Amino acid sequence: MSLRNRLRLMVVDDMATSRALITQALDEIGFANYESENNGRTALARLQAAPAHLVLSDYNMPEMDGLELLKALRTSPSTQKIGFILVTGKPTPDMIQTARSLGLNNMIKKPFTAAALQQCIESVVGKI
Repeated sequence: MSLRNRLRLMVVDDMATSRALITQALDEIGFANYESENNGRTALARLQAAPAHLVLSDYNMPEMDGLELLKALRTSPSTQKIGFILVTGKPTPDMIQTARSLGLNNMIKKPFTAAALQQCIESVVGKI
């Protein structure tokens, strides 16, 4: 079984359109084992109950933004090793620095292509 078929991913974005674009790209890459959530708090609860291998999270979300989700994941022993890719339309130097200090694995700027997302994911998990 290939890595692509073994990896469990979670997409977290409060905008249905953005979630759909990310999952469409995952479909194009060949991923089938992914779930999605529309907010960081619900995603955190699900990830604590059943950790995924990789999270692709939007930055700007109500209640719990992507950096708060990353921080929460890194502080729990059951989730601290989950790969984390931040998805944002407007990365700033401060955001990137904060994300890296929290243990960010990679980030991707919206809009992106399926090929760019695949490259981004491979930089975290290896060749798929």
